[in-house]
Amino acid sequence: MEKDIRMEQPSPEKQDENKDKSALVDKIQQLGQTNVPQLSQDTNIHCLTIVGQIEGHMQLPPQNKTTKYEHVIPQIVAIEQNPKIEGLLVILNTVGGDVEAGLAISEMLASLSKPTVSIVLGGGHSIGVPIAVSCDYSFIAGTATMTIHPIRLTGLVIGVPQTFEYLDKMQERVINFVTKHSNINEDVFKELMFAKGNLTRDIGTNVVGIDAVKTGLINEVGGVGEAMKKLNELIDLNKSQNSTEGMIQ
Repeated sequence: MEKDIRMEQPSPEKQDENKDKSALVDKIQQLGQTNVPQLSQDTNIHCLTIVGQIEGHMQLPPQNKTTKYEHVIPQIVAIEQNPKIEGLLVILNTVGGDVEAGLAISEMLASLSKPTVSIVLGGGHSIGVPIAVSCDYSFIAGTATMTIHPIRLTGLVIGVPQTFEYLDKMQERVINFVTKHSNINEDVFKELMFAKGNLTRDIGTNVVGIDAVKTGLINEVGGVGEAMKKLNELIDLNKSQNSTEGMIQ
C-alpha cells in the first residue's frame, strides 16, 4: 500500500514569523539598526545612533565602525514625516569623520519640527560636535569627551592658496553652526579650536563632561534617563503649543 507523501507546509503563523525575521535582517543590513522610523509603532520616540566614524563620499575599509550618511538622512526624513514619532533622541559616540556629511546631518537635525535631544556617550569628537549641538537640548556623560580642532587634511600638504581658502571657509561653516546652535561664544570656541599644547603634537582642545557644559557647548551633564526625561518634557511642551495655536486659528 503506497503512502501519500506530501511536503509539510508551514503554518500561517510560522510564515509570518519567517517574514518578520527576514525583514529584521534586511533592516540590520541596510540601516545598521532594528527599528526604522516607518515601522516604529511601540513608542513615540525614535533613537538615532551616530557611532564610529562618520562616512561621507568615500567608503571606508570594512574593518572600520562607521555611520553612513546615506543611511541616516532617509531616517531623519522619515522621522519628520511619521506622525507617530513625536520626539528624537540622538546618541553619539563618534570620532568624527567627513565634514560635509557631518554638517549635512547636523543641518537636517536642526531643521526638524519635532523635539530633539542629543547625548554624548564616550565621545563626540571633531565633526561630531556640530551634530551634538544641533538638537534642541544636549547632554554629555560625565566621563565623555569632545575634541575641538581645526579642519585638516591628514597626511597632505596644502600647497595651493585656493585649497587653504576652501578649508578656511569650510571651517567658518562649522564655527558658525556650533555658535548658532549652542551657548558657546565664538571667541571661546576659536580659542579651544586653536589652542596649543592641549593635544599631543596637534592643535585643539579635549573637553570632558562638565567642561563642555561650563563653556556653553553642551547644556547639561547627564545620562540616558535625564535625556529621556527632558525629551518627554519637550514633547509635552510641543503638544501644548500646537493645541494653543489650533485654538487661536
